[in-house]
Amino acid sequence: MSTTGNPSALEAPRKPSRGNALRRSAANYVVSGLAVLATVLVLAPLAAILFYLIYKGASSLNVSFFTRVPAPVGEEGGGMANAIIGSGIILAIASLIGIPIGIGAGVYLAEFGQGKLLGNAVRFTADVLNGVPSIVMGIAVYSLVVKQQMHYSALAGGVALAIMMVPTVTRTTEEMLTTVPHAVREAALGLGVPKWRTAVSVSLRTASPGIITGCMLAFARVAGETAPLLFTAFGNQFWSFKLNEPIAALPLQIFVYAISPYDEWHRLAWAGALVLIALIMISVTLVRIFANRGVLKGGS
Repeated sequence: MSTTGNPSALEAPRKPSRGNALRRSAANYVVSGLAVLATVLVLAPLAAILFYLIYKGASSLNVSFFTRVPAPVGEEGGGMANAIIGSGIILAIASLIGIPIGIGAGVYLAEFGQGKLLGNAVRFTADVLNGVPSIVMGIAVYSLVVKQQMHYSALAGGVALAIMMVPTVTRTTEEMLTTVPHAVREAALGLGVPKWRTAVSVSLRTASPGIITGCMLAFARVAGETAPLLFTAFGNQFWSFKLNEPIAALPLQIFVYAISPYDEWHRLAWAGALVLIALIMISVTLVRIFANRGVLKGGS
């Protein structure tokens, strides 16, 4: 096509002026600086808490802390070995109950419940449960489980924490499954794979890194909860491995020691808080390592 009579078609692209280039460069540096500042503001509280816990609690960590039960009132020494084991038992129960239910609910919402009344009800319930205070969860499980059993137990504590895990895992699973391209599902369906098998073997596996992250967030959230365990697990000064009996837990033991009038117990409370944070960080790190290597995704 002729360009005669249209001089603008022959003009070369106009280069940005020096002033525009300087403004763009300055805006780039400002935004980058704000992003770095935001990152520092996010990491600073965690670093401050971690260093202060190390400062206050590291001196109280010794072999006895990890091998002995709490000492009687007025005696020095003792440890929190029973509380560490008890926390592991309660969190294992909570994970075994809460994670499968949460993932199953998330799969239903993403794969089968779109636009359905039941799906909307489940989604609304999960959002409401996310905002319910933990002490309310403890009171509810106390009425539903503890009063029926007529005693406190590790099982009741695990149920309370499991209920708190379910909404986080559910909503995270749904969000991660919605990011899976529809072409992946259509390819499986085109090969004759049933819809339920496609959801489990294709969609769920594709979204597994994000789902694992959601499970980690739920686990970290409930690992330090104290209020629900006051109404359910209750605590125990001795060794206890039975699911049908009161059991010790790190958050409970830290709470009891922190509100006591004894300096020795205050020192152990700081040590217990440090161990609790360390255990959460180690658990999250190990899950991330295994997930990145494909161990939890079915990889080799």
